[in-house]
Amino acid sequence: MIHRFNQVERRILSFPAVHPCEAVSQATLLGSLITLSQSISNYQSKFFATQRRNSREAIRQIGILLVFFEEIRDRGLTLPESAVLCFSELHLTFQKIRFLLEDCSREGTRLWILMKSEFVATQFRVLIRTVATVLDVLPLDLIDICGEVKELVELVTKQARKAKIDIDPDDARAMRRVLSVLNRFEKGIEPEFEILKWVLDYLEIKSWSNCNKEISFLEEEISFQCVDGEEREIPFLSSLLGFMNYSRAVVFDTLDYRNVDQTDARCNMEILSCLNPEDFRCPISLELMIDPVTVSTGQTYDRSSIQKWFKAGNMICPKTGEKLANTELVPNTNLRKLIHQFCADNGVSLAKMGKQSHDITRTILPGSPAAAEAMKFLSKFLARKLIFGPSEQKNKAAYEIRLLAKANIFNRSCLVEAGTIPPLLNLLYTSIQDNSIAALLKLSKHASGKKAIVESGGLRSILSVLKRGMSLEARQIAAATIFYLASVKGYRKLIGEMPETIPALIDLIKEGTVCGKKNAMVALFGLLLYPGNRQRVIDAGTVPLLMEILASSDKHDLVADTLAVLAALAESFEGTLAILQTSCLPLIPRFLKSSTSQAGKEHCVSTLLSLCFNGGEEAIAVLAKDQSVMGSLYSLITDGTSHTSKKARSLIKILHKFQESGCQAFNQEHPVHVW
Repeated sequence: MIHRFNQVERRILSFPAVHPCEAVSQATLLGSLITLSQSISNYQSKFFATQRRNSREAIRQIGILLVFFEEIRDRGLTLPESAVLCFSELHLTFQKIRFLLEDCSREGTRLWILMKSEFVATQFRVLIRTVATVLDVLPLDLIDICGEVKELVELVTKQARKAKIDIDPDDARAMRRVLSVLNRFEKGIEPEFEILKWVLDYLEIKSWSNCNKEISFLEEEISFQCVDGEEREIPFLSSLLGFMNYSRAVVFDTLDYRNVDQTDARCNMEILSCLNPEDFRCPISLELMIDPVTVSTGQTYDRSSIQKWFKAGNMICPKTGEKLANTELVPNTNLRKLIHQFCADNGVSLAKMGKQSHDITRTILPGSPAAAEAMKFLSKFLARKLIFGPSEQKNKAAYEIRLLAKANIFNRSCLVEAGTIPPLLNLLYTSIQDNSIAALLKLSKHASGKKAIVESGGLRSILSVLKRGMSLEARQIAAATIFYLASVKGYRKLIGEMPETIPALIDLIKEGTVCGKKNAMVALFGLLLYPGNRQRVIDAGTVPLLMEILASSDKHDLVADTLAVLAALAESFEGTLAILQTSCLPLIPRFLKSSTSQAGKEHCVSTLLSLCFNGGEEAIAVLAKDQSVMGSLYSLITDGTSHTSKKARSLIKILHKFQESGCQAFNQEHPVHVW
């Protein structure tokens, strides 16, 4: 009878109450009313930062009515039909009151509930008046209860009708102080510490972790409103987010929160375990893809994210940096099925994931003028802490930067402009290395961040962490940073020519976790976009290592990245020779057949095509003997992207011509023997 709504599914200050059906029995309705009343009464022990008086009044009145309902149940009374109708209305109203109390006492929403005080007070007033109206028409004389209980019900009726339900004066004062801070931010004036502290104390936000919960809620609410198209409140939410971000860094000196951002380095492998985490997550939004589509480079994105990318005028692949031949989007049906299966197996709602999807491209501009100024002040504050603060404050500042730059492009630009990169680079040689390299990774995703790192001489510092980091996590993050730096065409040659870069990446592929191997692999791929780096990668003994991964790894995403590197190497004659010398050519057709990733299939076709062009008739002969190759290629003509289909057709022509010519048409200038 009582409908439970998960807090994540129900938006805050929404009241999805369900009216009891007409056919419900009196006993069921009464039992549900008692349970609902007990649930509301239990809120007496909850903490209410705001709306204290209104909450207490609602809880008190329903607690008295609980005695009334229990009296009816204990005496086994039969209710007249008019009373049943009244009880149904009370049940509907009580559901809404419980939702309201749940929101007012929920952790992380204190600032938002404060700023919505007028709306919340109105809801309390409407609901309590509704209770009074229902009790007014309740045929109390027709219900055989004792006089004392009857008097209690009459008392509640009178009090509910006359109760003064307004904004608490203290809440109104706190709300005005918050608005004054936002007004100062908007005017470019830094607020006084004492006012910030007073507001946080009033809301009982006593620690860094309490403040962080408020920030997480505000970010989530902004995402919800963006997805739903309800953008009217986003500027105000953004201003409040700026207020809390600033307060978290300035007011609280001590971190009392475990490092939740460490999942960045582990790529959330614990959550997506043996499945394909990176293929499931959109590289733009970093969320599970709802409608995966593949672009001309073979990379897959969520449709809504890549469409916004195109709408912003971008014509390069976000992941690889390559220029896109066209804006054709091909549905990745196999991946979509896998995502649906994964969600079904793990109890994840795709609809819910879609609502929570966070598109980072919308953060290029600040959400409001107040948010922009708050971030500028905060960036300068953190830069000062990085330079002049004691060790503990430097560590906290690095961690704050790590969080602020994680999913907000405007934040990254402010932090870079404030000069945070040079001191972060200096901290790479200290005990604060982990948070510093993680902060640099986030900042390296911004164009100005990449430039600042390289121009500050940061490449050697990052390579030092990659090679001799104090933790494996730091080395893995350094590899990811190299990948982002290598997305700039002019930096690929510079990074590749540094003698320690490629050997250090190879060592990480050998020693790292699955995520570390992936980070190193994509960094290598980025460097290979400059042809001059191919021989350096080959000379480092990369190819046998890649083949070993293909032969032994069961991690589909790692295999796909490995195939991408092989495809890049196979484009040169030297790369083809190195691949063929491993005697592992038959592995690639096997992955062409079994891979569920469109990108993986394209990398296989690209590799095989290059091997045929550069490897001569003996390489082609090996493929011609494998009966599964043709079937896989024909399948790609119909199911693959336009880019993949084109390569598949070229490879089919080569194999057909080889078979028709009796192996005489492919005398290459540099024939290569296949061991």
